[in-house]
Amino acid sequence: MKEAASSSPKIGSAAGVTLPDNPAVLNAEEYASTPSAKGRAGFPKAGGQSLSYWLQQVRSDPLLDYRTTEQLPEQVDTVIIGSGISGTLIAKHHLETWPERSVIVLEAREFCSGATGRNAGHCKPDQWRHFAKFEKAYGHEQAVQIMNNEAATWRALVSYVKENNVDCDLWVGDTHDVPLDDDVAKIAKECFERYRDLGGKVDHIKVTHNPVEAAKISRIKNARACYSWSASTLQPWKLTAHIMRENLKSGVNLQTYTVAKTIAAGSSGNRKWIVHTDRGDVACDTVVHASNAYIAALEPSLKGVITPKPHICNKVVPPRAMSGSKAIQNSYGVLLPDGGLFSINPRCTADGVVMFGGSNPGQKQLDKWVEDHPEHCINDGLANIESITVCVREFVESNFEGWKDAEIGPGEGFDYSWSGIIGLSADGVPFVGELPGKPGQFICAGHHGHGMARIFTAAPGVVKVMNGEPWEATGLPDVYKMTPERLQRLQSATEVAPKVAIV
Repeated sequence: MKEAASSSPKIGSAAGVTLPDNPAVLNAEEYASTPSAKGRAGFPKAGGQSLSYWLQQVRSDPLLDYRTTEQLPEQVDTVIIGSGISGTLIAKHHLETWPERSVIVLEAREFCSGATGRNAGHCKPDQWRHFAKFEKAYGHEQAVQIMNNEAATWRALVSYVKENNVDCDLWVGDTHDVPLDDDVAKIAKECFERYRDLGGKVDHIKVTHNPVEAAKISRIKNARACYSWSASTLQPWKLTAHIMRENLKSGVNLQTYTVAKTIAAGSSGNRKWIVHTDRGDVACDTVVHASNAYIAALEPSLKGVITPKPHICNKVVPPRAMSGSKAIQNSYGVLLPDGGLFSINPRCTADGVVMFGGSNPGQKQLDKWVEDHPEHCINDGLANIESITVCVREFVESNFEGWKDAEIGPGEGFDYSWSGIIGLSADGVPFVGELPGKPGQFICAGHHGHGMARIFTAAPGVVKVMNGEPWEATGLPDVYKMTPERLQRLQSATEVAPKVAIV
C-alpha cells in the first residue's frame, strides 16, 4: 500500500480523494456506498415499512405512537426533528442545559423507527481500521482525533447504560476484526502499524498475525489475522426509549406520526422559524435537524451532501450445533477480499440470535438497483433480499466450524432480513453545528452508517454549539464541524463530479 501523506491538508479538502488501487481495501464504507450525484432525497416511507427485529419486540409499547398532547403546540422554544438516538439524546442534553425552555420532538412515523431502530445493534468504536482513509483525507492528527472520539463515544454509551441500569441487552466484550485473505491482512498490518507509529492508542488492541492462532481465537476458519478490543452490542430501540421516557418526565413534548414538511422564516417580531407539518404549524426560535438520511428532503442545500440509501440486516437463528456452550461469544468485523465487510452481533447476553450487517456483495447489487431506481432510495420496506442472504449463508457455512453440516430444524436458520436507510455523508464524516445561512437551525446528521459509534458524543456536542460554546468544548474532531466552506465545497463536488468521493 502506498504510504499516506504525513502532512495535514486543509481541513475539509477531501473531495476527490482516492484510495489504494489494490481491491483488498479496509474501508467497507466505500464499498457499495458511493452516493449518487443526482441529489436523491425523500421523506420517510409513509407505509409498508419492514419491521426490524428490535421493532418486532416492542409492538405493545405505547411509546411507539405516543403524543404528549392531542394537538401540536402553536409555538415552542426548540423543535427537534427525528426521534432516533440523535434527536432523543439532543433533547436530553437540551433539557439539562436549558431546563426552562420548551422542546418538541417530531417523528414522522413510530418512535425511533428510522436507522437507530433498524441497525444491527453494534456499538463498535473504530480503533484503527479507517485510519489510513482519514489520514489521507485530513492528515494524521485529525485521523487520530476520529479514532479517539469513537472510543470516547463507546465509553459514554456504556457508562450511561450501566449508571442508569438500562434494560437494553448490553454486552461488553472483545470484538474481532478478521481479514479473510493475505492481501487484506497485509494492508491491515500496514495500516495498524502506521497508526501506532503516529501516536495512535493501540495498547488495548490484542493482535495476532499467525493464521492458525487467529482462527483459534476468532473461530473463523479462514482468518489470516485477528485484531481484538472492547466493543458492545445492544438493543438500540430499548436504549433510545429509556432516554426518551426520562425526557418526557422532564417536560419534552413527543409527537409521533407528524411529518415536518417545510421550514419557513417566522413573521417579523415573533419566532424565528415556522415548521410546517402535516398536522399544523409550530413556531420556534431553534430547529435541530436529527433525521439523518431524510434531512435533504427538508433542507434542499443538503441534496447530494447527505444521501439516503437502503441497507439490509439479516437475523439468523443459529442451529443447535452452534448454541449453548458452543454459541458465538464475540462480535466481529470480517474484512472481505474485495473491500466488503460483515458486521456480526451474536447477542450473547440475550437470546443468542446473530445479526449480520455490513456490506457484502449482495448489498452491492442492491445499491446498483437503487441507482437505477432512485425512487427506492428511502424504501425501508425491503425485506428478505435473497442476494444478500446468500452471501451471509455462504460465509457462515465456510467459516464457522459445524454450521454447514448442522441439522437445521424449524425455527432455526436464516429466517428474516429487513431494511433501514443509511444517511451517507459526501465526505464520510458527520455534520455537527449550525446550518450555514440558517441562524438558529442546527444539524447532527450524516453518520454514514456508523452512528452508534458517534452519536453519544455528537449529540451533546451540537447542544454545546447551540449554547455558544467554542468548538473545542465539544471534544469532537474538527472535520465534523458544519461550516459554510465545507458545505460549499461538497455542493460544488456534487455538481461537477459523476460521483462524490467518500473519504
